[in-house]
Amino acid sequence: MKNFSFNLARGAALASALMLGGCALEVENTKAAEELAQRAQPPGSVYTGWRVFQDRCAGCHGAPATGSVAAPDLLPIVRNMGPRRFVGLVLMRYDWSLPAGQSGADSAARDALIEGVMQRKQGTLTMPAWQGEPRVNAHIMDLYAYLSARADGSQGPGRPAP
Repeated sequence: MKNFSFNLARGAALASALMLGGCALEVENTKAAEELAQRAQPPGSVYTGWRVFQDRCAGCHGAPATGSVAAPDLLPIVRNMGPRRFVGLVLMRYDWSLPAGQSGADSAARDALIEGVMQRKQGTLTMPAWQGEPRVNAHIMDLYAYLSARADGSQGPGRPAP
């Protein structure tokens, strides 16, 4: 009977160790899944991006970013754009309609566009390059987070929660 009790106690200890090991493994897996989900979200604060957008962009693009007479709806544009292209377009370019491959400073298409504007052969460009504006520069990823959330439907047109 003594041997049976010892084996039973050893079996219970082994079962407990396996159960605890399984719990620890599950916690680690949950943490990894949370980290992956967080990495999938664009970096930046949707709320801060909304504030900067309202201050600097809404005057032309409308408060919900859906466009106005002065500027286009940004939601379909941003929906198909990654953060790197967004930053380049907002900070360093005027024309959003040039393909991404032609957005470099030495691009012939960009040079032709600029030349056309300078010679008044093309309309004026109203979208400013924001690289010299400190608030936009400091919060460019927040702007992207806000506009991405609007574009994918996870943020409505109103004020986001802080």
